[in-house]
Amino acid sequence: MKNNGNPRIKTADKRLPQQEFVRKTPTGTEGLDEITRGGIPSGRNTLVCGGAGSGKTLFAMKYLCCGAFEYGEPGLCISFEENSEELAQNMASLGYDLSALEKKKVLAIDHVQIARHEFEETGEYDLSGLFVRIEHGIRSIGAKRLVLDTVEVLFTGLPNEAIVRSELRRLFRWLKEQGVTTIITAETGPRGSLTRHGLEEYVADCVILLDHRVSEQVSTRRLRIVKYRGSAHGTNEFPFLLDESGLSVVPITSVGLTHQASTDRVSSGIPGLDRMLGGKGFFRNSSILISGTAGTGKSSFAAHFANAAAERGERCLYFAFEESPSQILRNMRSVGLDLEQWMDRGLLRIEASRPTSTGLEGHLARMHRDISAFKPVIVVVDPITNLVSIGDSPAVKSMLTRLIDFLKMKNITAMFTNLTVKGMVEETSVGISSLMDTWILLREMDILVRDVSASAPERQRAIHLLKSRGMAHSRKMEPFEITDSGIHMLFLDGRQRNMAQGSESRWARKRAR
Repeated sequence: MKNNGNPRIKTADKRLPQQEFVRKTPTGTEGLDEITRGGIPSGRNTLVCGGAGSGKTLFAMKYLCCGAFEYGEPGLCISFEENSEELAQNMASLGYDLSALEKKKVLAIDHVQIARHEFEETGEYDLSGLFVRIEHGIRSIGAKRLVLDTVEVLFTGLPNEAIVRSELRRLFRWLKEQGVTTIITAETGPRGSLTRHGLEEYVADCVILLDHRVSEQVSTRRLRIVKYRGSAHGTNEFPFLLDESGLSVVPITSVGLTHQASTDRVSSGIPGLDRMLGGKGFFRNSSILISGTAGTGKSSFAAHFANAAAERGERCLYFAFEESPSQILRNMRSVGLDLEQWMDRGLLRIEASRPTSTGLEGHLARMHRDISAFKPVIVVVDPITNLVSIGDSPAVKSMLTRLIDFLKMKNITAMFTNLTVKGMVEETSVGISSLMDTWILLREMDILVRDVSASAPERQRAIHLLKSRGMAHSRKMEPFEITDSGIHMLFLDGRQRNMAQGSESRWARKRAR
């Protein structure tokens, strides 16, 4: 087909470059603006739907507050359920002072009591009176942002579905004509429908679904962009967190492996282990897995890594799923590490939580938020095995894959610890060993280290570097000991190694008999 000079017709060999043609208004919700490539459509209507307690009102009010605080855009809230005092109390829990914003004329809240006699009626039902009220509110403060919370209250008790649908269309069309960027909240309908009347999602330009689900007594919050006219957007379900800091969304990381590989090295905090890693330690921005049975020293290795980072003046964020911060500090003092000094200096932060406190997506959202706020160079997750209590291995692997990808994109070096069962390595590593750049196995062995003539061997911890991509590294299994001055490698010479391996084999055969 010929172009004939019409710029709106694309030829087969001349395509428009990928770009956004719809103006965007930032929502202020962390992660959501990334998913939507800039925010919700400016001057249009966005529908936010969800069940009771999904966070619709908090989402909408944060949108108004962020507009007033960060972008100098006054906002108007038309509330059909809560009055201004109730909204102010609720938002105060997130650190927003609505009364102060109202005094500055950058926020207005109009509580509309829904009663049919308050509207000017034309025929059976008419929203003209509401339109006058909204228009007055917009002009009074020069509002650029508008929230209607919640829309189905407008039509409570109306039996005529035809009138409801007609007035809904009229409402959405009128709001678009006002030129303000509007968020309309709505409750999800029966039998899984997005809204109560089943029409709002069709007339809105953008539809955001908030979902709060419970699976096996563990709750998870998820967000999905159902539609977005005129703009590309993320189509997956995204976990989001609703806590004292508000609502934050965790975007699914890029499907492309685009992170940069570093050639810089970072010490493990254990000179002997650095020696096994070519004398320089791990690559920066890499992922390290420490596997081992109970009591082999996994947490001690992780603590040495965190301590070495703090000694270099680098921030380290330690996620603990098994021990409290106080317990970690006490235990590490027994091996010569004073981690409390680094916490006092702001170089180390320990975030401890029970795995069952939220779902996998909730943990991922919280870790994203904490990492973005603290901006660490080193991250420790100890242990990942406990996450299996709130999800099966494929779900845990999916969550950790996204976490690892996020850390690499942020140029963060990460260490994960993993509990294994004696005689089994990969089966309990939740299948992420292939994603790791370095994999270290800690184990206990029956070997003779100090007295090769002893009749029975002693129990000795040993370390084995199963892999370390991109560098020359030791393939030998080396013993180590944990003392009150830290972890020390006990490198064996050739004679000691042969005798130790022989004694272990003899002792194993003796036990088998």
